[in-house]
Amino acid sequence: MKKSKVLWLFAAFLGGLPMVGHAAYPAYSGYNGQPTLSNIKSGRVVYLPTTNGNVIATTSVAAAGQNRVTGALPRVGSSAINAGRRYYQSEDFDRLADSGLYFGLSAAYSISVMGDFKAEYANEDGSYLVPGSFTEAGVKTDTVIPFQLSLGATINSDLRIDFSYSRYTNISYPQNVSTSDGAGGYVNAVATGGAITANAALLNFYYNIDSYTGYLAGGSLRPYVGAGIGISLNTVADYTVLDSTFYSEADPSISAEGDPTGVSNINAYHNGGTNEQLAFALEGGVTSELGDGMKLDLFVRYMHLGKVKSSGSIVLTQDEWIADGLGGETSYPSVAHYTDWLESADLSTIDVGARLRLQF
Repeated sequence: MKKSKVLWLFAAFLGGLPMVGHAAYPAYSGYNGQPTLSNIKSGRVVYLPTTNGNVIATTSVAAAGQNRVTGALPRVGSSAINAGRRYYQSEDFDRLADSGLYFGLSAAYSISVMGDFKAEYANEDGSYLVPGSFTEAGVKTDTVIPFQLSLGATINSDLRIDFSYSRYTNISYPQNVSTSDGAGGYVNAVATGGAITANAALLNFYYNIDSYTGYLAGGSLRPYVGAGIGISLNTVADYTVLDSTFYSEADPSISAEGDPTGVSNINAYHNGGTNEQLAFALEGGVTSELGDGMKLDLFVRYMHLGKVKSSGSIVLTQDEWIADGLGGETSYPSVAHYTDWLESADLSTIDVGARLRLQF
């Protein structure tokens, strides 16, 4: 009786081993069919995907005791759950993957330069006699080609970070401005000089978004977005604003000798200035592999450089007219100096360009 119980327990133990083995190595849910006992004994079962989604099985000789189900997994692609998104095997993904430190050099073209100068002293007493931009006037631009140097590193296959230095030139104070006539209106004034330069140092973060969009152009372009924040050192050189209007103050025919009768040829020499401003950038683009560790970024960037403003020091020269007591008038030159009378503009650009990156 006791011997029969022992034999029964031993047989049950041996019968349960296949079930335990199956639980330890569950079959991939994409496979159709199950391995037969004869196939497992004779060798391993290899499952291969077909073009219609079904799976066929074949056998190959394996080492004694090896009974795992192995074989080529079906290529991962779109599904009903993640419709519109594509996933790639590692050999596809690594071709454009970022790795290690890199050095970058970029050149761009500013398709839009935004900045409107305005005289902050417009409400001061007698300000109409100090010509400047009393209504907002857009900066003057030639061909603006900002250059950028960057040094960075990749954090992982999607995120990279770098420090960049950018320089903007060929921007200047407006060539023509509207200055106050002292009677509620404006007159035209001509400005010369006032070259503007901006030097921006930013910390930038870039994130590859191909996990959402997929590769572009047959897998040769990897899209990304980026943002940066830092400091810009903005400088405007000295400039002059000339108002040739004759401002009449009294009729010389009825004025006593020596009485002021008018002012003309007002020339305001504005001293330039340099100031530090908070700067930030937003960027979007695509990356392409050039080989030998070189990558090319094609991008569109919005760069906010902050305010550019004068020092507030203005030296004024003008012709002052006085009555001669005989019904006429004569003129003499005069000089005046004003301080803390600022002019400023908020400067930003939209750039399109290319960045060459060398991976180390």
